[in-house]
Amino acid sequence: MNIISFDALRTLHLPNVRYIKPDAMYDHLEEIKQADWLLFPQYWQLNALIHGLKKRIFPSIASYQIGHDKVEMTRTFQAVTPQHHPETLIAANTPYEAEKIWQDKFTPFVAKIPRSSMGNGVFLIETYADWKAYVAVTEVLYVQEYLPIDRDMRIIWVGDRIVNGYWRLQSERGFHNNISQGGQVEIALIPKEAQDLVCYLAQHLGINHAGFDIAMVGSTPYVIEINRIFGNQGVKGLQHDVNKELLSYLNEQHLLSTVNLVTRTDAS
Repeated sequence: MNIISFDALRTLHLPNVRYIKPDAMYDHLEEIKQADWLLFPQYWQLNALIHGLKKRIFPSIASYQIGHDKVEMTRTFQAVTPQHHPETLIAANTPYEAEKIWQDKFTPFVAKIPRSSMGNGVFLIETYADWKAYVAVTEVLYVQEYLPIDRDMRIIWVGDRIVNGYWRLQSERGFHNNISQGGQVEIALIPKEAQDLVCYLAQHLGINHAGFDIAMVGSTPYVIEINRIFGNQGVKGLQHDVNKELLSYLNEQHLLSTVNLVTRTDAS
């Protein structure tokens, strides 16, 4: 296969992959047109590559669009599995909406800046001062119920299957579970209910590369968010597992498209 990557670090250990800087895309259009796969383009490249050049990308367009920010995720989860997503309010950041939410919500609750990652932009709201501080730094009000948990799971989905998963224990510095915020990795059994939820969401939505953040409240799994680009710190062998499954998936999909093309040609 002829594979081009727009992310050197994420595809560093993949064999026979040609790297092109995203900003240099227009200097390499002929090479891009000949490629079988384009890996990890930046968001701004999508329309040109998919609609303009009719190219096949990885991750999927669904992975990009749904994973673009928390508002997009929540609106999707509320439509597909509302019983498995924390109760969430989304509103414009106006004085009226801010005051209404404060009057209606019971503390504690969680507030987030929609386009943030690695645990940044996540606030535990316990007092009115906490709420005012959050309102001052966000363009959109994104408020979520506080789940009674001290850990959650990161479940890694690549291609068409789960390739790894681990628990993230709450940081001693606060309520964050993110590894980048001081959370600790624990390798332990991932409940079947959580695995089933991830499989359903990924397959139903057409996501083929994401880290799913899943919390368990009793026996009920809740999808908190997905991360189209996820870290691999703290888990030995995770990147190897991801790379292996990624290559297998690209080969399977390429073979399938080749067979379909031959079948259509023979039929005509």
